Parts: sequence; structure tokens; C-alpha cells
Amino acid sequence: MISSKIPAGTLEAKWNDYKGHVKLVNPSNKRNLEIIIIGTGLAGASAAASLGELGYKVKAFCFQDSPRRAHSIAAQGGINAAKNYQNDGDSVFRLFYDTIKGGDYRAREANVHRLSEVSANIIDQCVAQGVPFAREYGGLLSNRSFGGTQVQRTFYAAGQTGQQLLIGAYQALERQVALGNVTMYTRHEMLEIVTIEGKARGIIARNLISGELERHFGHAVLLCSGGYGNVFYLSTNAMGCNVTAAWKAHKKGAYFGNPCFTQIHPTCIPVSGDHQSKLTLMSESLRNDGRIWVPKKQGDNRKPNEIPEDERDYYLERRYPAFGNLVPRDVASRAAKERCDAGYGVGSSRQAVYLDYADAIQRYGRGEANKRGLSNADADTITEMGKQVVKEKYGNLFDMYEKITGENPYVIPMRIYPAVHYTMGGLWVDYELMTTVPGLYALGEANFSDHGANRLGASALMQGLADGYFVIPYTIGNYLADEIRVKPISTDHPAFIEAENQALQRFQTLKNINGKQTVESFHKRLGKIMWDKCGM
Repeated sequence: MISSKIPAGTLEAKWNDYKGHVKLVNPSNKRNLEIIIIGTGLAGASAAASLGELGYKVKAFCFQDSPRRAHSIAAQGGINAAKNYQNDGDSVFRLFYDTIKGGDYRAREANVHRLSEVSANIIDQCVAQGVPFAREYGGLLSNRSFGGTQVQRTFYAAGQTGQQLLIGAYQALERQVALGNVTMYTRHEMLEIVTIEGKARGIIARNLISGELERHFGHAVLLCSGGYGNVFYLSTNAMGCNVTAAWKAHKKGAYFGNPCFTQIHPTCIPVSGDHQSKLTLMSESLRNDGRIWVPKKQGDNRKPNEIPEDERDYYLERRYPAFGNLVPRDVASRAAKERCDAGYGVGSSRQAVYLDYADAIQRYGRGEANKRGLSNADADTITEMGKQVVKEKYGNLFDMYEKITGENPYVIPMRIYPAVHYTMGGLWVDYELMTTVPGLYALGEANFSDHGANRLGASALMQGLADGYFVIPYTIGNYLADEIRVKPISTDHPAFIEAENQALQRFQTLKNINGKQTVESFHKRLGKIMWDKCGM
């Protein structure tokens, strides 16, 4: 029987009580303990930086040529935190409640409340690192809304929030590399997890430049390798996000939790043909100001700007007036599919809906005119000023859309359609983020604990940094405090040799197939089956 190790007491008291009673490792012992971290996105880089700063001997592995190329850079819209900067009723409990409700009440409440508690600390940490969050005129950090909330709690850096947060974590990581506390292994792939007497004690890695296999010992192993959305083939994930690390962990006995919970993001650029290997996300932040609609007439072939206002169906605003266009992602995605399946889709494929910024441009333009005292500004001036405001907020996203589609979204409404984006399911972990294999941890999207059946927008970055900066530094000590007498195990141990031979045998089997079909062709067919039968 597995135990989630949730502390006793009220939700509000669990994390503080845990921190007050958790086992500790003193600084001199930390220097003798080795930790392996797989993946250097937000969760991995922040964990490596934090644990290195604490004095542990850390080895960090990534298959890219730099941690800065982790897929965390693709996150666009923002990061949630319960700081209540807007004085609009937000609180730790409100963030907790929204996350639990948005996940269909299927997340572990103790983990989610802890996440909400530490969220404010994340913003302070990132500001101290120099992350250039957007600011209001007076210098205060700016906020905007995301789906599933009725407050403004999302902090952002234009449409590049993931990239800027990763640069901050990367700087902290590289400082520890320079100090000798972290050893960085770029262009390395984890092939096997080594277990000795039931505990994770290291990995077999492959140097992707030389092809050589390497053995690495660790008192604990942290998986920060992301989710499995690419099982659907077409997704917003990079092709390298192939979940092999979590799969290897599962083969070693780590259970999966909620693997069926896959998030299908409502605002992606629609599929344009069979040539694509991935899809492009358009940030959920665009729903903050954009309005989603379809023609009221089925099969309407008119261009969007030729369809008058009274012939447009703003179906999210009509169905969900309390949230409007900012309903949770699963609700928005299902609604878009329903409209398209009913014959109201737009574009050549009829598998798209419109995301329109015309109203936002006019609203912002009038606001700018009032600020400048232009009470008699003409329509063209108002439109131009409105476009400038929108450009300041979402310019890089609009530019990306235009480069991909060839259409100017300032003039023509965007066409969007849902696509696979994130996996709420993942490796099962307890309150301490440990999997069912002792000594093996899973952080960020690699685990299952915080989002239930649906993740709220801007909460992925929050979870990754919370796990790395503020959770694992406490919880891993509770395990390693009992490992201080364990001396580094030689990589000539039979368990390392056996794991390496398993990897070599798998390579040899694949090389000897001599088949006529590519891996890509199998992946593509599997993805179509998954999308058709296990999609929305």
C-alpha cells in the first residue's frame, strides 16, 4: 500500500508544520551527498540551482546544447501568484480554490494548497534575479487574467514569460556551476535508472556527441523532464519532448497517476497540412482581450470582416457570462469543437474559430486618446493608438501569427483551434514529490499531483518553479538525512553493469530490425489514433 505522506492538520497548517518538523541534513554532510537531476527546464534548473546552493553535489543532465533551450522557453503568457496586487479579492485560498475547481476537484488538495502558499515567493525570487516582468506606469508589477479565474493574478513578461523565467533560473544554475557545486552535462540522454536494493542510485546516460554510454551514481535522482503530450504526434510540444525519462522510470517500478488527463489548449494555430510535425500555441493571454466567435450561419464563406456584428455568435460569452472568453481551457476547447462539428467552423478546413481583437483595439485606442486629451480624435487615430497598446502587450505573439499564416491579426481576426498542449497526469508522487521508487523524485509536469483533470493557464510555470525553488529543498532532506552513511557506490557495481547492458541490448535490437518504415511513420499513425479516439 503506497502512502501519500500528507501531514496531519488543517490544509492551512500542513506545509508550515511539515517544514518545522522535517529531518535536516547539516552542511558538512550535504557536501558528501550526490544528486542527479534529469532535465534543466524551469523545474530542473531551479532545483539544481537551489540544491547546489544548499551545498549538495549536483549533476544536471539535458539533451540540448544548453539548459536555455529547454522547452520551458515556449511558455508565453505568464505565471500565477497569489499576491493580490490588484486588490481584486485574490488570496492564497482563492488561488487554491480556483486550481482545485479548474481541475474538476481531482488534484491532491494538500499539494495544491502548498503551491498556492509559495506562489508569492516565486515572484519575489524572480524579481531578485532580474526577470523583466511587465510593470504599470508607476513601477508596480502588472497583472492580467487567465482562464478559469475572476481575478488578475498572472504576472508576465510580454509573450515570453517562460523564456525570461528560464533565463533567471539558468543564471542561478550557472552560478552554482561556476562555484563547482553543480556539474552540467549537456547533450546527454538518460537511458536507464539504476536501482540498488530497491532505491534509485544512479543512471546510465549516453553522450549524444560521442555516442558513449556513461554510468553516474547519485544518492537520489530527480526527474524534471516534462510531460508526454507528444504521444498525440501533433502537439504544441517540441519534438524532443519525448517522455523517455518518465517511461524508463515507469519500467523501473514508478507508478503513473492519471495518465488519461491530457490538456487540449483552445488557442492554437490550426493544422495546415500533412507536412507538420508540431503545432504552434497562441498564448491564453490573448483570450484576456480577444473575443472568440463563429458565424451564426452554418458554412458561411464570407470573410470575417464582411460578417456584421449581429450575425456573429460570441458563443463563450453567451454560454458562460460569468467568465466570458476566460472560461477554463477544457471548457473553451470542447465548445470550439462542438461549434465546428455542428458546421459553424471557419477557414478552408472548417476546423477553426475566430479570435478577434477589433473591440480591444478600439477600447484601448479610446483610452489612449482620453489620456492624451484628444477628445475629438478621429477613428483612424483611435485605431492606430489602440494597435500600439495591443502591440506592447502581445506584439511578439501577433508577429509570430503573421509569420506563420501570412495574415495580419491587427486587421483580420486570428483563426484558432484546440491542440494537445500539457499533461496533468504523470508519475505518481507523494507529498514530498517522491515516486513509488525510493530516492526517485518527479518535479514539474513530470508528476501528476497539482492540476487534477485540467490545468489553469499560467500555472505550469508556477508549479515548476515552486517544486524546484521551494519544495524539493525541504522534502529531499527528509530522505537524505537517512542516507548520510551511504558512501558513493562504485559504478562497477553489478546493478550499473546490468542497466548498461540492457541499454546496449535495446540499441542492438533496434539496429538489427532492418525495417522499411521510419519511427516517424509509426508515431504519426499512433498520434492520429490517439487524437481521433482519445482527444476531445
